[in-house]
Amino acid sequence: MSPMNILQILPQLESGGVERGTIDLAQALISKGHKAIVVSAGGRLVVKLESIGAIHYMLPVHKKSLFSVLWCAAKLVKIINKEKVDIVHARSRVPAWVSFFAISQTKATFITTCHGYYSKHFFSKVMGWGKRVIVISQIIGRYMATDFHVSKERMRLIYRGVDLNQFKLKKISDSEPNKDRKTIGIIGRITPLKGHIHFIKALPGIFSEFPHARALIVGEAPSNRQDYFNELKFLVDDLNLKNKVEFLGNVKNIPQVLEKLDVLVLATTTEEAFGRVIIEAGAVGVPVVATRVGGVVEIIENENNGLLVDPSNPYEISQAVLRFLKDSKLAKKCVKSLHEKVVDSFSLESMVLKTIEVYNETIEKKRILIIKFGALGDVILISAALKAIREKFPDAYLSLLVKNEFKSIVQRCPYLDNLIVLKKKGWLYMLKQVKLIKKKDFDLSLDFQNNNLSHLISFAAGIKQRFGYRNKKLGFLLNKSTVFTKPDCDPVTHQFKMLEKLDIHQPSDKKLEIWIAERDKEYIDLFLKDNWLNKNQPLIGINPFASQRWVSKSWVVENYAKLADMLSNKYHARIVFTGTANDKIKNKQIIALTSCKPINAAGKTSIMELAAIIERCSVFISVDSAPLHISAAVNTPFVALFGPTDPTRHLPYSKKFALICKNLECSPCYRAKCFRKSCMLDITVDEVFEAACKLLNK
Repeated sequence: MSPMNILQILPQLESGGVERGTIDLAQALISKGHKAIVVSAGGRLVVKLESIGAIHYMLPVHKKSLFSVLWCAAKLVKIINKEKVDIVHARSRVPAWVSFFAISQTKATFITTCHGYYSKHFFSKVMGWGKRVIVISQIIGRYMATDFHVSKERMRLIYRGVDLNQFKLKKISDSEPNKDRKTIGIIGRITPLKGHIHFIKALPGIFSEFPHARALIVGEAPSNRQDYFNELKFLVDDLNLKNKVEFLGNVKNIPQVLEKLDVLVLATTTEEAFGRVIIEAGAVGVPVVATRVGGVVEIIENENNGLLVDPSNPYEISQAVLRFLKDSKLAKKCVKSLHEKVVDSFSLESMVLKTIEVYNETIEKKRILIIKFGALGDVILISAALKAIREKFPDAYLSLLVKNEFKSIVQRCPYLDNLIVLKKKGWLYMLKQVKLIKKKDFDLSLDFQNNNLSHLISFAAGIKQRFGYRNKKLGFLLNKSTVFTKPDCDPVTHQFKMLEKLDIHQPSDKKLEIWIAERDKEYIDLFLKDNWLNKNQPLIGINPFASQRWVSKSWVVENYAKLADMLSNKYHARIVFTGTANDKIKNKQIIALTSCKPINAAGKTSIMELAAIIERCSVFISVDSAPLHISAAVNTPFVALFGPTDPTRHLPYSKKFALICKNLECSPCYRAKCFRKSCMLDITVDEVFEAACKLLNK
């Protein structure tokens, strides 16, 4: 893995779990050879951050005014470019807005971490706009999915981690519980949501049975919560607990405080996002009593590794604390179980590795949308390109947008991870599909369809890099376009010209592929057996017609009949005529003129069953149509009859084929209908027969 330059941005570096987590991650990144940059409005933890080798930039990214956000965004652009930042990781809403405005002017990738519950309004939505959205608990993940419609493809669950080298397991005393001086503590910012008032109200019940116990309240009150802080002090005085309760304020050495505790209480009254102090207590070996809220239940399993109580219930808090103080076996059991869980799931090392994995995923593991609706032959023609794209991006997530009627062609393609299938037509349906594609969060699109709709889809889905040929209409919606010129080469070569912008070059072997299921082969075996095909008898396929629109591509009915009899007589072969259900009657007209009794497979096979038939053929004869591409893909020798279209542009790549094309002055005309049809009528039965014989003799 290449070294990365990671920029974390948060409001301030004063105190708290988010701030400590930022420093922990920065230190771990540096230890693994990456560069750590932090942007904040400053604070007492800046000194610690810089002491570990991280770079700090001070910006007022805590101010909510639009002017300040835009000013900071301009400054952040300069920092990103100067430090060559790969990832901008925002940990709060205002910093996220600053990052969002700055990121569009740089090459860096935007990631957010949701540390809590955000009010459901537009200002908060930015936390769900990251390339990846890290959530610190399952409940926060559900919240971001339901309230902010963040797709699961973009979310990553990473629990916060504790440094096990700093928070070391203490030894548990074996002395009798009732004779010891006990210490109960609560750690966290002093705000009403943290439930300090209920903790204090629980203390008299505890002290009545443990008169020598004391309580420690660790944490500061924000400037706008000083009234609440004073209320707590008054409550302590009213309950006559002043000599037993100590307000320690902000404490730098949390592990040292935890070592003194016999029980830690988390008394949060609302949905707690996670509860970092719980895993810190688990690392040190302190029994935990916690309220049954939010992400807490993802850590604490009641009676197994801690005790859960209802929020805002001082009596339950006191009773749970007393259980731990009186029952040393229960306390030891819960401490052991919680410590094991912390080591397994909540270590700093685990958090760092998973976070770096997300960073690496966003940089290295691209999500690529390949667009090719159809038609049938055109979908087959991109198989060589699909293989080359996979070889260029071995770890990428490759998804193909394809019409429902052609999905079977690529359903078993080993180079794709997913198919997005268009089942209907209409703008309302397409709008829904665009929303679906947008949720998939693709990094780039490769547009092989090259029409207005395909250009519009990739643009409307918000795909950042959009590759394709720029046509004369909506081609301007592609921002990584290749100038479209009239093709003067085969279709596969033409595709690879577009891919050169991604440093994907045409391979020496442009072989097409198609992936046939065993059940399709078994069906054809049975179908041919029912039509009296001898195992040792060669099978020769003839596809007489193109689509109903291309009448000009068809040869003469009598010629097909004569050719079938000549090949059957010379090689004792069975002839099979292929086609769609629309060709069934026309094939019957040909077969009525033969004496060799060919098989009429028109309308009797699916696309992949048709491929299985063509694969069984010793040689396949066809006009310019999709079955010709199938023949190339299954490596069956073919004779291609071209008339109104240019074989230079449409002949599929193969090493075993014969081309018959009359170079008339009027061809290629690309007329779907023609009264003269000289280009096809001039092709004789003998020259097609001779071409087929050469391939069969080889």
